[in-house]
Amino acid sequence: MLEDMAFLRIRTTVDERPGRLASLAAALAGRGGNILGLSVQTDADGTVDEFVAEISATPETVRTALEAAGGRRVQVVPATAHELTDEPTRALLLASRLRSMPWRLPELLAELLRADDGRWTYGEAVSDLPDPTRLVVPVAARRAVRLRRADLPFTLTEAARAASFVRLAQPAPDHATAEQGIRLADGAQVTVKPLTGIYREAVRDLHDRCSPEARRFRYFTSMPALPPRMFERLCDRTRGHSLVAGHDGQVVAMANLMFTPDPGIAEMAFLVEDRWQGRGLGTALARMLVTEARDQGYAEVRATMLSDNVRMRRLLVSLGATLGYTDDPGVVESRLPVGALTSA
Repeated sequence: MLEDMAFLRIRTTVDERPGRLASLAAALAGRGGNILGLSVQTDADGTVDEFVAEISATPETVRTALEAAGGRRVQVVPATAHELTDEPTRALLLASRLRSMPWRLPELLAELLRADDGRWTYGEAVSDLPDPTRLVVPVAARRAVRLRRADLPFTLTEAARAASFVRLAQPAPDHATAEQGIRLADGAQVTVKPLTGIYREAVRDLHDRCSPEARRFRYFTSMPALPPRMFERLCDRTRGHSLVAGHDGQVVAMANLMFTPDPGIAEMAFLVEDRWQGRGLGTALARMLVTEARDQGYAEVRATMLSDNVRMRRLLVSLGATLGYTDDPGVVESRLPVGALTSA
Protein backbone atom coordinates (compact mmCIF):
# COMPACT_ATOMS: atom_id res chain seq x y z
CA MET A 1 0.00 0.00 0.00
CA LEU A 2 1.41 3.38 -0.99
CA GLU A 3 2.07 5.96 1.71
CA ASP A 4 0.07 9.14 1.60
CA MET A 5 1.65 11.96 -0.36
CA ALA A 6 2.71 15.00 1.67
CA PHE A 7 4.11 18.43 0.93
CA LEU A 8 7.63 19.07 2.23
CA ARG A 9 9.89 22.12 2.21
CA ILE A 10 13.46 20.93 1.76
CA ARG A 11 16.68 22.90 2.07
CA THR A 12 20.21 21.74 1.42
CA THR A 13 23.55 23.52 1.15
CA VAL A 14 25.60 22.47 -1.87
CA ASP A 15 28.99 23.17 -3.38
CA GLU A 16 29.07 24.94 -6.73
CA ARG A 17 29.77 22.29 -9.33
CA PRO A 18 28.20 21.24 -12.62
CA GLY A 19 25.35 18.78 -12.25
CA ARG A 20 24.77 19.23 -8.52
CA LEU A 21 21.15 20.37 -8.98
CA ALA A 22 20.44 17.44 -11.29
CA SER A 23 21.81 15.04 -8.66
CA LEU A 24 19.49 16.42 -5.99
CA ALA A 25 16.48 16.33 -8.32
CA ALA A 26 17.28 12.73 -9.25
CA ALA A 27 17.51 11.79 -5.57
CA LEU A 28 14.05 13.21 -4.93
CA ALA A 29 12.62 11.56 -8.03
CA GLY A 30 14.09 8.26 -6.88
CA ARG A 31 11.98 8.52 -3.74
CA GLY A 32 8.84 9.27 -5.73
CA GLY A 33 9.00 13.00 -5.23
CA ASN A 34 7.48 15.61 -7.51
CA ILE A 35 9.24 19.00 -7.32
CA LEU A 36 6.66 21.80 -7.33
CA GLY A 37 8.88 24.76 -6.43
CA LEU A 38 12.58 25.62 -6.46
CA SER A 39 14.65 28.59 -5.31
CA VAL A 40 18.41 29.13 -5.14
CA GLN A 41 19.84 31.32 -2.38
CA THR A 42 23.26 32.56 -1.31
CA ASP A 43 24.48 31.75 2.17
CA ALA A 44 27.70 32.15 4.13
CA ASP A 45 29.37 28.89 3.11
CA GLY A 46 27.68 27.81 -0.10
CA THR A 47 24.56 27.86 -2.20
CA VAL A 48 21.26 26.82 -0.63
CA ASP A 49 18.78 24.97 -2.83
CA GLU A 50 15.22 25.00 -1.53
CA PHE A 51 12.56 22.67 -2.89
CA VAL A 52 8.85 22.35 -2.25
CA ALA A 53 7.99 18.79 -3.16
CA GLU A 54 5.06 16.41 -2.99
CA ILE A 55 6.47 13.11 -1.86
CA SER A 56 5.39 9.95 -0.05
CA ALA A 57 8.77 9.33 1.62
CA THR A 58 9.38 10.28 5.24
CA PRO A 59 11.45 13.39 6.07
CA GLU A 60 14.26 11.18 7.35
CA THR A 61 14.31 9.16 4.12
CA VAL A 62 14.43 12.37 2.08
CA ARG A 63 17.25 13.75 4.23
CA THR A 64 19.31 10.57 3.81
CA ALA A 65 18.80 10.52 0.03
CA LEU A 66 19.88 14.14 -0.44
CA GLU A 67 22.94 13.73 1.78
CA ALA A 68 23.97 10.77 -0.36
CA ALA A 69 23.54 13.02 -3.44
CA GLY A 70 25.98 15.60 -2.06
CA GLY A 71 23.73 17.84 0.02
CA ARG A 72 24.97 19.31 3.30
CA ARG A 73 22.94 20.40 6.30
CA VAL A 74 19.74 19.00 4.77
CA GLN A 75 16.60 20.22 6.50
CA VAL A 76 13.10 18.91 5.83
CA VAL A 77 9.96 20.49 7.30
CA PRO A 78 6.25 20.12 6.55
CA ALA A 79 4.72 22.44 3.95
CA THR A 80 1.20 23.11 2.72
CA ALA A 81 -0.41 23.58 -0.68
CA HIS A 82 -0.90 27.24 0.31
CA GLU A 83 2.88 27.71 0.00
CA LEU A 84 2.81 26.84 -3.70
CA THR A 85 2.06 30.42 -4.72
CA ASP A 86 4.13 32.31 -7.25
CA GLU A 87 6.82 33.94 -5.09
CA PRO A 88 7.23 37.22 -7.03
CA THR A 89 3.46 37.69 -7.02
CA ARG A 90 3.29 36.97 -3.29
CA ALA A 91 6.08 39.48 -2.58
CA LEU A 92 4.39 42.16 -4.68
CA LEU A 93 1.08 41.67 -2.87
CA LEU A 94 2.81 41.97 0.50
CA ALA A 95 4.61 45.11 -0.71
CA SER A 96 1.29 46.62 -1.72
CA ARG A 97 -0.14 45.91 1.72
CA LEU A 98 2.94 47.41 3.38
CA ARG A 99 2.66 50.68 1.43
CA SER A 100 -0.90 51.14 2.69
CA MET A 101 -0.22 49.85 6.22
CA PRO A 102 3.45 50.52 7.10
CA TRP A 103 2.75 50.08 10.83
CA ARG A 104 2.22 46.37 10.12
CA LEU A 105 5.83 45.96 8.99
CA PRO A 106 6.79 43.21 11.51
CA GLU A 107 3.73 41.12 10.64
CA LEU A 108 4.18 41.47 6.89
CA LEU A 109 7.93 40.89 7.05
CA ALA A 110 7.31 37.70 9.00
CA GLU A 111 4.82 36.62 6.33
CA LEU A 112 7.31 37.38 3.56
CA LEU A 113 9.96 35.11 5.12
CA ARG A 114 7.49 32.61 6.60
CA ALA A 115 8.81 33.36 10.08
CA ASP A 116 7.16 32.12 13.26
CA ASP A 117 7.23 35.56 14.88
CA GLY A 118 8.00 39.17 13.98
CA ARG A 119 8.07 42.11 16.38
CA TRP A 120 9.53 45.57 16.92
CA THR A 121 12.67 45.93 19.03
CA TYR A 122 13.94 49.22 20.40
CA GLY A 123 17.41 50.16 21.60
CA GLU A 124 18.87 46.75 20.75
CA ALA A 125 22.26 46.61 19.09
CA VAL A 126 21.77 45.40 15.51
CA SER A 127 24.33 42.91 14.26
CA ASP A 128 24.77 39.97 11.91
CA LEU A 129 23.25 36.55 12.55
CA PRO A 130 24.94 34.94 15.60
CA ASP A 131 21.78 32.83 15.92
CA PRO A 132 20.72 31.60 12.46
CA THR A 133 17.11 31.17 13.61
CA ARG A 134 16.89 34.88 14.51
CA LEU A 135 17.10 37.76 12.04
CA VAL A 136 17.29 41.39 13.19
CA VAL A 137 16.44 43.83 10.39
CA PRO A 138 17.41 47.51 10.95
CA VAL A 139 14.64 50.03 10.28
CA ALA A 140 16.00 53.21 11.87
CA ALA A 141 18.55 54.23 14.48
CA ARG A 142 17.97 52.00 17.51
CA ARG A 143 14.83 50.48 16.00
CA ALA A 144 14.54 47.16 14.21
CA VAL A 145 12.29 44.19 13.50
CA ARG A 146 13.29 40.88 15.05
CA LEU A 147 12.20 37.70 13.29
CA ARG A 148 12.32 34.16 14.59
CA ARG A 149 11.95 30.92 12.66
CA ALA A 150 12.66 27.70 14.51
CA ASP A 151 12.65 25.14 11.71
CA LEU A 152 14.77 26.77 8.99
CA PRO A 153 17.74 29.13 9.57
CA PHE A 154 17.66 32.44 7.72
CA THR A 155 19.98 32.74 4.72
CA LEU A 156 21.94 35.78 3.58
CA THR A 157 19.62 36.08 0.59
CA GLU A 158 16.63 36.28 2.93
CA ALA A 159 18.42 38.95 4.99
CA ALA A 160 18.86 40.99 1.80
CA ARG A 161 15.19 40.51 0.87
CA ALA A 162 14.16 41.69 4.33
CA ALA A 163 16.34 44.82 4.07
CA SER A 164 14.84 45.67 0.68
CA PHE A 165 11.29 45.09 1.97
CA VAL A 166 11.90 47.40 4.95
CA ARG A 167 12.89 50.23 2.62
CA LEU A 168 9.33 50.28 1.27
CA ALA A 169 8.14 51.48 4.69
CA GLN A 170 10.80 54.18 4.97
CA PRO A 171 10.64 57.74 3.59
CA ALA A 172 11.96 58.10 0.07
CA PRO A 173 15.63 59.11 0.08
CA ASP A 174 16.51 62.62 -1.01
CA HIS A 175 18.33 62.31 -4.32
CA ALA A 176 18.51 66.05 -4.90
CA THR A 177 22.27 65.66 -4.87
CA ALA A 178 24.42 62.60 -5.33
CA GLU A 179 27.32 64.30 -3.57
CA GLN A 180 28.35 63.21 -0.07
CA GLY A 181 30.86 64.82 2.22
CA ILE A 182 33.12 62.79 4.53
CA ARG A 183 35.21 64.13 7.40
CA LEU A 184 38.07 61.76 8.21
CA ALA A 185 39.42 61.16 11.69
CA ASP A 186 42.31 63.58 11.07
CA GLY A 187 39.86 66.33 10.10
CA ALA A 188 40.42 66.17 6.34
CA GLN A 189 37.32 66.68 4.21
CA VAL A 190 36.66 64.70 1.03
CA THR A 191 33.70 64.77 -1.35
CA VAL A 192 32.32 61.53 -2.79
CA LYS A 193 30.44 61.45 -6.09
CA PRO A 194 29.38 58.77 -8.59
CA LEU A 195 31.99 58.01 -11.23
CA THR A 196 31.05 59.45 -14.63
CA GLY A 197 32.85 60.22 -17.88
CA ILE A 198 33.76 63.74 -16.74
CA TYR A 199 36.32 62.22 -14.36
CA ARG A 200 38.30 60.44 -17.09
CA GLU A 201 41.32 62.75 -16.83
CA ALA A 202 41.12 62.96 -13.04
CA VAL A 203 41.16 59.16 -12.76
CA ARG A 204 44.12 59.04 -15.15
CA ASP A 205 45.94 61.50 -12.88
CA LEU A 206 45.06 59.36 -9.85
CA HIS A 207 46.78 56.39 -11.49
CA ASP A 208 49.81 58.55 -12.25
CA ARG A 209 50.15 59.57 -8.60
CA CYS A 210 49.63 56.07 -7.18
CA SER A 211 52.69 53.94 -6.52
CA PRO A 212 53.22 50.74 -8.56
CA GLU A 213 52.41 48.76 -5.41
CA ALA A 214 49.06 50.53 -4.92
CA ARG A 215 48.14 49.80 -8.53
CA ARG A 216 49.32 46.18 -8.19
CA PHE A 217 47.09 45.68 -5.17
CA ARG A 218 44.12 47.02 -7.15
CA TYR A 219 44.68 45.30 -10.52
CA PHE A 220 47.12 42.46 -9.65
CA THR A 221 49.59 44.18 -11.99
CA SER A 222 51.26 47.60 -11.92
CA MET A 223 48.88 48.97 -14.51
CA PRO A 224 50.20 52.45 -15.42
CA ALA A 225 46.85 53.63 -16.80
CA LEU A 226 43.25 52.49 -16.87
CA PRO A 227 42.32 51.20 -20.35
CA PRO A 228 39.46 53.21 -21.93
CA ARG A 229 37.23 50.14 -22.19
CA MET A 230 37.65 49.37 -18.49
CA PHE A 231 36.90 52.99 -17.56
CA GLU A 232 33.70 52.90 -19.59
CA ARG A 233 32.69 49.66 -17.91
CA LEU A 234 33.19 51.19 -14.46
CA CYS A 235 30.96 54.12 -15.46
CA ASP A 236 28.17 51.84 -16.70
CA ARG A 237 25.43 51.89 -14.04
CA THR A 238 23.88 48.72 -15.46
CA ARG A 239 27.06 46.84 -14.53
CA GLY A 240 27.79 48.34 -11.16
CA HIS A 241 28.17 51.41 -9.00
CA SER A 242 31.48 53.30 -8.82
CA LEU A 243 32.51 56.26 -6.66
CA VAL A 244 35.31 58.82 -6.72
CA ALA A 245 36.52 60.73 -3.68
CA GLY A 246 37.86 64.22 -4.30
CA HIS A 247 39.91 66.72 -2.32
CA ASP A 248 41.22 70.10 -3.38
CA GLY A 249 40.31 69.54 -7.03
CA GLN A 250 41.88 66.07 -7.32
CA VAL A 251 40.43 62.55 -7.29
CA VAL A 252 42.25 60.82 -4.43
CA ALA A 253 40.40 57.48 -4.45
CA MET A 254 38.12 55.32 -6.58
CA ALA A 255 35.81 52.58 -5.29
CA ASN A 256 33.97 50.10 -7.51
CA LEU A 257 31.02 47.80 -6.86
CA MET A 258 30.43 45.44 -9.77
CA PHE A 259 27.38 43.23 -10.23
CA THR A 260 28.03 39.53 -10.95
CA PRO A 261 26.04 36.71 -12.57
CA ASP A 262 26.03 34.86 -9.23
CA PRO A 263 22.67 35.30 -7.46
CA GLY A 264 22.89 37.80 -4.61
CA ILE A 265 26.62 38.55 -4.96
CA ALA A 266 28.46 41.74 -5.92
CA GLU A 267 32.20 42.45 -5.98
CA MET A 268 34.06 45.53 -4.76
CA ALA A 269 37.56 46.94 -5.21
CA PHE A 270 39.43 50.15 -4.32
CA LEU A 271 42.26 52.33 -5.48
CA VAL A 272 43.35 54.88 -2.86
CA GLU A 273 46.23 57.27 -3.43
CA ASP A 274 49.17 56.35 -1.19
CA ARG A 275 49.13 59.51 0.94
CA TRP A 276 45.43 58.97 1.67
CA GLN A 277 45.81 55.37 2.82
CA GLY A 278 45.42 54.51 6.49
CA ARG A 279 43.20 57.54 7.20
CA GLY A 280 39.78 55.86 7.14
CA LEU A 281 38.85 56.81 3.58
CA GLY A 282 38.81 53.22 2.35
CA THR A 283 36.57 52.15 5.23
CA ALA A 284 34.11 54.97 4.53
CA LEU A 285 33.96 54.06 0.83
CA ALA A 286 33.50 50.37 1.66
CA ARG A 287 30.52 51.17 3.86
CA MET A 288 28.98 53.20 1.04
CA LEU A 289 29.39 50.34 -1.40
CA VAL A 290 27.92 47.78 0.98
CA THR A 291 24.94 50.08 1.58
CA GLU A 292 24.46 50.37 -2.17
CA ALA A 293 24.66 46.58 -2.51
CA ARG A 294 21.98 46.21 0.15
CA ASP A 295 19.76 48.73 -1.63
CA GLN A 296 20.21 46.81 -4.87
CA GLY A 297 19.05 43.62 -3.17
CA TYR A 298 22.41 41.84 -2.91
CA ALA A 299 23.08 39.53 0.03
CA GLU A 300 26.88 39.47 -0.07
CA VAL A 301 29.80 41.56 -1.25
CA ARG A 302 33.04 39.83 -2.14
CA ALA A 303 36.53 41.12 -2.81
CA THR A 304 39.52 39.33 -4.28
CA MET A 305 42.94 40.57 -3.23
CA LEU A 306 46.59 39.62 -3.21
CA SER A 307 47.57 37.83 -0.01
CA ASP A 308 50.20 40.49 0.82
CA ASN A 309 47.62 43.29 0.71
CA VAL A 310 47.55 43.50 4.50
CA ARG A 311 45.78 46.86 4.70
CA MET A 312 42.84 45.67 2.58
CA ARG A 313 42.55 42.46 4.54
CA ARG A 314 42.40 44.33 7.85
CA LEU A 315 39.82 46.76 6.49
CA LEU A 316 37.44 44.04 5.36
CA VAL A 317 37.83 41.96 8.51
CA SER A 318 37.03 45.07 10.58
CA LEU A 319 33.72 45.32 8.68
CA GLY A 320 32.81 41.71 9.43
CA ALA A 321 34.17 39.89 6.36
CA THR A 322 35.60 36.39 6.45
CA LEU A 323 38.74 35.52 4.48
CA GLY A 324 39.50 32.36 2.56
CA TYR A 325 42.23 31.20 0.22
CA THR A 326 41.58 30.45 -3.42
CA ASP A 327 43.17 27.94 -5.80
CA ASP A 328 45.96 30.49 -6.21
CA PRO A 329 47.98 30.61 -2.95
CA GLY A 330 48.82 34.26 -3.62
CA VAL A 331 45.17 35.33 -3.81
CA VAL A 332 42.66 35.71 -0.96
CA GLU A 333 38.87 36.12 -1.23
CA SER A 334 36.78 37.96 1.34
CA ARG A 335 33.05 37.47 1.86
CA LEU A 336 31.07 40.23 3.54
CA PRO A 337 27.33 39.75 4.24
CA VAL A 338 25.51 43.03 3.77
CA GLY A 339 23.98 42.47 7.21
CA ALA A 340 27.40 42.42 8.86
CA LEU A 341 27.47 46.23 9.14
CA THR A 342 25.50 47.62 12.06
CA SER A 343 22.78 50.18 11.56
CA ALA A 344 25.28 52.86 12.62
